[in-house]
Amino acid sequence: QVQLVESGGGLVQAGGSLRLSCAASGRTFSWNTMAWFRQAPGNEREFVAAIKWNGDNSITGYRDSVKGRFTISRDNAWTTVYLQMNSLKPEDTAVYYCAATRSIMSGATMSGPSYDYWGQGTQVTVSS
Repeated sequence: QVQLVESGGGLVQAGGSLRLSCAASGRTFSWNTMAWFRQAPGNEREFVAAIKWNGDNSITGYRDSVKGRFTISRDNAWTTVYLQMNSLKPEDTAVYYCAATRSIMSGATMSGPSYDYWGQGTQVTVSS
């Protein structure tokens, strides 16, 4: 059984930084894509960032509102994915979820249903 466990969330002032981690355990596979999503109260879950293996190297993608501020990365074994969040804004406040899949259709990276495994989430609160 695969588990994804997020950590690193917390309370930070606007302009500050946090680094989220997501560790995979159990019967892990060679993930093709790992991603971060978030959900704020009253809002739908939304894509934040993803890192995908294309056979030669990793490709990253971000939602427009976090480009230049957030960076997704992974360890070489694809057991841990990170999200470095800088210049945080109050609108970044949400529960952040890690997701992973062994295979994904082209163009589906930002779609939640494309992912097979999810973590329990970690709260990020940015005060103004």
